[in-house]
Amino acid sequence: MAILISATHSGAGKTTVTGVVMALRRRGLSVQPFKIGPDFIDAAHHAEVCDRPSINLDTWLQGEDGVRRSFERWSTDADIAVIEAMGGLFDGVDGTGRGSPAELAKLLGVPVVVVLDVWGMTRTAAPILRGLRDFDPEVRIAGCVLNRVGSPGHAAMVVDSLPEDVRRLVVGSVAASEDLATPERHLGIVTVQELGASAAARAAARERAGSDLDLDRIIELAASTEHERATASDEPPPPASIRPSAPARPTSDVPPPPPPDETLRMAIAQDQAFHFYYEENLDLLRRAGFELVPFRPTADASLPPDVDIVHLGGGYPESFAAELAANEPLAAELRERVAAGLPIYAECGGFIYLGRSLTGFDGEPHAMAGVLPLDFTMDREHLSIAYVTATTAADSPLGPPGTTLRGQEFHQSRIVASPTDPVEPDLYELTRSDDRRSRAGLARPNIAASYVHLHLASNPTVATNLARAAQARGAR
Repeated sequence: MAILISATHSGAGKTTVTGVVMALRRRGLSVQPFKIGPDFIDAAHHAEVCDRPSINLDTWLQGEDGVRRSFERWSTDADIAVIEAMGGLFDGVDGTGRGSPAELAKLLGVPVVVVLDVWGMTRTAAPILRGLRDFDPEVRIAGCVLNRVGSPGHAAMVVDSLPEDVRRLVVGSVAASEDLATPERHLGIVTVQELGASAAARAAARERAGSDLDLDRIIELAASTEHERATASDEPPPPASIRPSAPARPTSDVPPPPPPDETLRMAIAQDQAFHFYYEENLDLLRRAGFELVPFRPTADASLPPDVDIVHLGGGYPESFAAELAANEPLAAELRERVAAGLPIYAECGGFIYLGRSLTGFDGEPHAMAGVLPLDFTMDREHLSIAYVTATTAADSPLGPPGTTLRGQEFHQSRIVASPTDPVEPDLYELTRSDDRRSRAGLARPNIAASYVHLHLASNPTVATNLARAAQARGAR
């Protein structure tokens, strides 16, 4: 069983409604969450509700076959899969449908429940729903949730104003509620690690909101996916409109080489400042022979004992710059251990932390770990959002030159150029999805660090390359 929850636009309430629907877990169902696109934050909110990791589905990062395999693999032992879309239902790359939620719905054969924000709206809901339903006949709009209704009377008014052909799509409503609202911050909503209310309070709010949703009907809609698969004699090829424009790429279904005989310990930063990791990356690292040992750069005075490599993921170091700067013992250990040969791989926020300093939006500078001779500054006028193909240009823990992966950049900071101490990027040759090319990141025999969030399923051998770098460290 599976359902895809989409909407007319960003901010319509997909994450809220998805959380309410995922509360099916309270009925005893195992719910496997998915997130379309490269987003880390919504996926973490899903995991809190479902107590299962949320898996990203992205045709750019994984390819169509990779998306199919990932969806099947992670949903096979769940009662129902709930997929949260990104943006608007038909909104894809560069104003096209490529990579859109509609494309994924067709690719996976999953029915769509549309979230419609009806705050201040009644009868206008009808042409919007009709337009969504009729725009692409290959996309099955199976249901609609009216979000941000002002009162039970408002919900009834909207439903009564709808013609019968779209009225039957409505599977309930969710009232406007501060208890369900997730505050926004730069580059997205507030992370689950930073929410003020307790997890129990958030669960109670979702339970209240679910009282006006016909969850039994939503389960029936999701079950129709399973029925269609069971009755189909042959799986047809995907429609031409959703065939990939890029060449086929390796996916997580391609296993890395056998792991080493010994278990390797990877120290992985996991706290309020650093928590952006694709679950499939973590899975590939475990399969490559790593034990993932969490540590908190904001609080822990030292690395975990006997680690063979360090992984610093993305996050919001700018929000916790003072805590990071105050943790000088950890910074000193990192400088000493990396200088002695300990391998380290850093992405985005972790890349920033390895620098000398970070200046916040308020203009206040904070010392960082000082592993790399770089200074960073937050800049509201500088926003980098792009899918990228990254090919290594130098030896690093990721592998030899010519190692190619796919990933994405999403940051609002930049490196401050130093005329007296220039550092040339030398880790990657980057090609953005708009075909612009550049060099990025820093490579050393035991360091790979850049703004790029890699999806290791695009080249699973990189997980093994990291294991080889850990084995050869000579630094424990």
